[in-house]
Amino acid sequence: MKGLNRVTLIGNLGADPELRTLEGGVSTCSFPLATSEVYKDKQGEKVETTEWSNIVGWRAVADNMNKLLKKGSSVYIEGKLKTRTWTSKEGEKKYMTEVIVDQFILLKDPK
Repeated sequence: MKGLNRVTLIGNLGADPELRTLEGGVSTCSFPLATSEVYKDKQGEKVETTEWSNIVGWRAVADNMNKLLKKGSSVYIEGKLKTRTWTSKEGEKKYMTEVIVDQFILLKDPK
């Protein structure tokens, strides 16, 4: 049986989108997305935790994200997880997991 790689997030941009154009004219856009959760601890105190995700869009999705989104925007994201690896200048193997966006909806523009 094949697996399902699907991610749905609602959160806020932690920085303005960064648009880049690669060889061949392919555009990519990336930004950090904060998703927060609120719960009560054993003492009944409210605790808020925030997770940061690396968001990446390609081609038309990238262009639209760059046009519509900015730091603080609230956004709905659908996509898939992808982990890339590389070797640093010091020879150390590095990993980064990203959400590759299929579609997004701007929920609220920051004031």
